[in-house]
Amino acid sequence: MSILAQHKYPLSFRHHVHRCHRPFIRTRVCCLAATTNTAKPRLNSDQLVMEPRLDPSPTSVTDPNRPVLHDPTLKSTWSHRAWVASGCTTVLISLAKAATGAAESHLWLEPILAGWVGYILADLGSGVYHWGIDNYGGASTPFFGAQIEAFQGHHKWPWTITRRQFANNLHALARAVTFTVLPLDLAFNDPVFHGFVWVCSGCIMFSQQFHAWAHTTKSKLPPLVVTLQDAGLLVSRSQHADHHRPPYNNNYCIVSGVWNEFLDRQKVFGVLEMMLFFKLGVRPRSWSEPNSEWTEENEIPPKITAH
Repeated sequence: MSILAQHKYPLSFRHHVHRCHRPFIRTRVCCLAATTNTAKPRLNSDQLVMEPRLDPSPTSVTDPNRPVLHDPTLKSTWSHRAWVASGCTTVLISLAKAATGAAESHLWLEPILAGWVGYILADLGSGVYHWGIDNYGGASTPFFGAQIEAFQGHHKWPWTITRRQFANNLHALARAVTFTVLPLDLAFNDPVFHGFVWVCSGCIMFSQQFHAWAHTTKSKLPPLVVTLQDAGLLVSRSQHADHHRPPYNNNYCIVSGVWNEFLDRQKVFGVLEMMLFFKLGVRPRSWSEPNSEWTEENEIPPKITAH
């Protein structure tokens, strides 16, 4: 028994060392093999991940509707310039009638107050119109299809508005102002009435330019525009930025933005959406979860697109 006891310990010791030593060696070899085998794929995967960071999602690059730098659709045509000139002319005629009528009647306060009311209501009108074309209709909608497509596409590519040339950006509203204000110019001479008309129609026509300035950095804006934005007389970049963040259902007004806080706090547009839904069964786009149509895409750097 003593022999067995003496023999048992060494056998047990050798057996223990033998079993532990082999797995240890095998484990080291397996680790080295795994490390060497996975080293290259890991580097390749890192390289693949880095590519999309420089170049936005592949689907956006291949999207045929995606605007590109120097896109000809962002340039002004002679037709655009003609409509803007026509709209400006009708607004200036209204201004002239307001000024001459005030001078002849020696009434200046009433036309000025009427102009202030026109300025306030123009901001409200821009918000209602912006809300409507953001949430309802599509490219095939009669009369408003082009505007709806442009505004809804603006959520996906907001940087394009800063690339649009002046007349390209304003011609649609200028055409509407021409057809609306010209008959008023011909039919009425009251200075108070025209004090309201010229300010309201002018702000509505130029609201798209105010909108473009709200997407432009201050360093690229004229000092006067920056001053007006800081004073709250024009919608600012910081205020309008909330409109391009989820849930995409606020800050619709784009003249001065003075109505935005009230409309959002009172949920005015939310109530209108509920009314339209129960009456017509139409859901606004803002009720849907943000998808690729709402997701903002940054402008691709020129060197990436060229490559």
